[in-house]
Amino acid sequence: MKRLPHILAGTMLSLGVATIPALAQQAGTPAETQAPNAPDQQPAFTGQTRAPQPAQVVEIKQEVVAEGLPHLWAMEFLPDGRMLVTAKQGAMHIIGEDGKPGPEIANVPDVLADGQGGLLDVALAPDYETSGKIFFSFAEPRDDGNGTSVASARLVPDDQGGGSLEDVSVIFRQTPGYDGNKHFGSRLAFGPEGQLYVTVGERSDAEPRVQAQDLQSGLGKIFRITQTGEALPDNPFVVQENAQPEIWSLGHRNLQSATVDGQGRLWTVEHGPKGGDELNLPEPGKNYGWPEVTYGVEYSGAKVGDGVTQMANTEQPVYYWDPVIAPSGMAYYDADAIPEWKGAFLVGGLVSQGVVVLHMENDRVKHEERVDVGARIRDVKVGPDGAVYAVTEQRGGGNSTIVKLTKG
Repeated sequence: MKRLPHILAGTMLSLGVATIPALAQQAGTPAETQAPNAPDQQPAFTGQTRAPQPAQVVEIKQEVVAEGLPHLWAMEFLPDGRMLVTAKQGAMHIIGEDGKPGPEIANVPDVLADGQGGLLDVALAPDYETSGKIFFSFAEPRDDGNGTSVASARLVPDDQGGGSLEDVSVIFRQTPGYDGNKHFGSRLAFGPEGQLYVTVGERSDAEPRVQAQDLQSGLGKIFRITQTGEALPDNPFVVQENAQPEIWSLGHRNLQSATVDGQGRLWTVEHGPKGGDELNLPEPGKNYGWPEVTYGVEYSGAKVGDGVTQMANTEQPVYYWDPVIAPSGMAYYDADAIPEWKGAFLVGGLVSQGVVVLHMENDRVKHEERVDVGARIRDVKVGPDGAVYAVTEQRGGGNSTIVKLTKG
């Protein structure tokens, strides 16, 4: 691979630069053209699914800035422009100026790298430039099975492009554990006052997934905690008996996308069943329905439960997809390099193999467009240069690449 003077430079790597043309569909028509898996289900309000494309779809240039990487799950930009990445098998690396990973960072805890488990998300502390502190989530092996956990540590880089984690501490554990290998979540997002949102899954199988409705269980929830792992005193269930005080919202399936918008509010996208991926603006104490209320169907084609899409005391998604995009990774675009995307959400699509751009108006999706990257997208970040960076993966493992998207 051709060396870069800096990872954010415009020099082409071996896969070159390609301009992604506007989608073939006419403006004003939905980007999704496939038939839904649940054709008899109807949205609760206009624009809740299959929003039209914008009148003009921006042309995007695609450039590979790093390739031949291990199977990555997440990335984060360091202040110097290098990238800190997590590899699903349990390694953490810094991507150097040449676009190549440095040596494995030492002292990463053991992870359960089985099925959908592994080393998952990573986020810099809000005060990283002075504290050097990072947070990461991972599938943790335990005596009662396994579960999603969150750890904090100080990242201490070295002169060889690697480094070590110091003062590693597991600050939060999703409980109870479960002996399975699916639906760990997980994304980490910091609110404007330094609060940490943690998203998880409900472990997929028929028996544990019902616990998404149980406040005594940490399955299928979003948590809101301090940077040392405690519940915030104004959390919705902090004084309620038989409820985990860290819970922010409940009734979620498998949350692998989360970001904070320009107003400091948490937004998430979660994997639905066969159909039913959901964009939500999770509010404190609200119930988002799973597995009692959902769009889509079981993978077998059967109804999920009673096939209910609306129920009192549960929240409707802001938007849903049927068929699914299989969301992973999410960013709020507040940069200037692609002005047409200002204020939009960027969501990685595993099945849709590209970046889904959601243009918002009054907290609803006004337009949806899709940038075809031709690979499964595991994470999406906005770089310090305003470009969009997408982490790709191969189904079942294999190498990852990092792709830079700029205006063509």
